[in-house]
Amino acid sequence: MDPVIIVGAGPVGLTLALALARQEVPSVVLDEGPGKDEQRLARTVVLREDTAALLTRLTGFPPTDAGLVWSGWRSVRRRQVIRNVRFDDVPGEAASEGASGGARAANAAEDDPDASAGPAPLHIAQHVLTGALRAALANERLVKVAVENRLDAIEQEASGVTAHTRGPKGTWWRGSYLIGCDGPRSTVRKLQDIRFPGRTAVERHAVAALRTELPWPAEALLHRAPLWRTSGPSAEEITARPLPDGVWRLDWLLPPGKDLVTPDLLVARIRETLAGWSSGSTPPYDLLDTGVHTVHHRLARRWRAGRVFLAGDAAHLLGALGTHGLDEGLRDADNLAWKLALAWHHGPHEGLLDSYQAERRGLVAARLRAADQALPLLRGSKGLRSYVPGSSRGHDTLLTDGHLGRGPLGAPGAYADSPLAPPPTESETAVDTPPGSPVVDVRVTAEDGTFVRLRDRLGRGALLVLLIAPGTGVWERKHWVSAGIMPRLAAAVTALPRPAELLVAESYPGAAAHTVLLIRPDGHLVTALSGVRPADLYAAAEAALGGPPRPEAAAGAGAGAGTGPGATAGT
Repeated sequence: MDPVIIVGAGPVGLTLALALARQEVPSVVLDEGPGKDEQRLARTVVLREDTAALLTRLTGFPPTDAGLVWSGWRSVRRRQVIRNVRFDDVPGEAASEGASGGARAANAAEDDPDASAGPAPLHIAQHVLTGALRAALANERLVKVAVENRLDAIEQEASGVTAHTRGPKGTWWRGSYLIGCDGPRSTVRKLQDIRFPGRTAVERHAVAALRTELPWPAEALLHRAPLWRTSGPSAEEITARPLPDGVWRLDWLLPPGKDLVTPDLLVARIRETLAGWSSGSTPPYDLLDTGVHTVHHRLARRWRAGRVFLAGDAAHLLGALGTHGLDEGLRDADNLAWKLALAWHHGPHEGLLDSYQAERRGLVAARLRAADQALPLLRGSKGLRSYVPGSSRGHDTLLTDGHLGRGPLGAPGAYADSPLAPPPTESETAVDTPPGSPVVDVRVTAEDGTFVRLRDRLGRGALLVLLIAPGTGVWERKHWVSAGIMPRLAAAVTALPRPAELLVAESYPGAAAHTVLLIRPDGHLVTALSGVRPADLYAAAEAALGGPPRPEAAAGAGAGAGTGPGATAGT
């Protein structure tokens, strides 16, 4: 089998290459640039817990002492603190436990019973992220990054894809599949004649990166409708997000229109904002970078055209109300990687490959609908917001949900209507995680007897079978691995249609003893079964893998599994 061709060397393309390599699939990344990223402190990314954990699993970045995690979030409206939620410093187990018991919120003197929070998002400069991904790829034998190669042609046939690039190192490339991760102006999308409808300039923000001291060290801030504004048109919202070394990124929501953001106007906004946050006097600051960030909402009509797929900004654009497109792009890569890996090793599973578009496009479309429905309420000066008593507080909550990664605007999302969902059975049982949703990162015992996090076992191409067995954590594996239902469950796992890993946990939220969870390689729950039901477990696994493969596909699968990417170029 030929390697997978990935067009675009941004965070999504590089993440997809690493995710494929972890599953022993070679790839070629076509980078139209020189292989270096411009250092822009005003160009940053915000990652939720699940996407930050994905990058940590693939690259080891960021280390827990990097000082890159939001340690809090403060939302202010007209100088009144309406939400002040504090988090633990590092995403993971400690943050999850702290969120469940220690999250606090205030609205004047009244506690907010609906306030809840998860682990803090991760805020970093994009060039730092891509640098970590490139460093991880530098020693990866299954990935070739081809710089100065700009795509200009794609040819498909039944057995693969041929791509042509131009530039100093342009040539022909042969691949098994091709993924367009080449951004909003995607050449792949245009060559496949895929429409990209949507809305232009949904929001515009003036952006400044500066080094200064704010009254809220290491705490992100959302300030709505400040009373002290005087410079130019009103700014409905201002956000401040901390970066390492005393650097902050400040964003001012601009009014609709195409008014130029002049240097004088931006400096006036900076001084006015810093003074408003510092009791009237502007603290010293160093202006490091500036820009204007324009948010578009678009969704490609198709995400798959034969052996060609779209991911990231090539497939969707979003970003209003605190949502972040890179989060969704990384989830695209995580969803697609294990499906491509299975098809690469075992032959095409058309149902499995089609499920990428059904799952990911459906979820992003729902996210865009939620943002479009909320925008008139949150941004409009008239309408429902003006007439419903107490609606302002609810709207502020909706907006902070987008920034914090909660609710319809920000939560990771579930594939509740996935074509990979197994048919219902009498052995199904309910746990706190609905089918199709990401599983909780509990401590588990691996097959070698070591204790690991469940999330650490994801992304290896194998299904996970998790048995809930209270008490096993205090006994050595040799004492319980051959006792009770374990031998029968181990035999059932061995008989599954594809390799699976058997794990054991003392507990899982909402799960009774002897519950068996079947989990996809990307961490989404397939089903939970009451006890060991080999036939039901097999049927659920087969459904999660797209159904039985065609005999002719299986016959030719895996040919050239050891083929490296270095032999893909021709003249």
